Amino acid sequence: MDIASVAMAMNHASSLSKVGTAMLDKAMESNEALGQGLINMIDSAAMERSVNPHIGSNFDMIV
Repeated sequence: MDIASVAMAMNHASSLSKVGTAMLDKAMESNEALGQGLINMIDSAAMERSVNPHIGSNFDMIV
């Protein structure tokens, strides 16, 4: 193997590593935003439950 092909292979591996890292960063940002949205939904449900504790705890059913 000559030096040029080794340099090209190393450059290609470095590029793939940078792309993979960028994709993981975007995935982490997306998951963080989704997690924050889930936390907000849970907090709003807890707030509703504290204001109206009787709502949603019982239901009447006629068959």
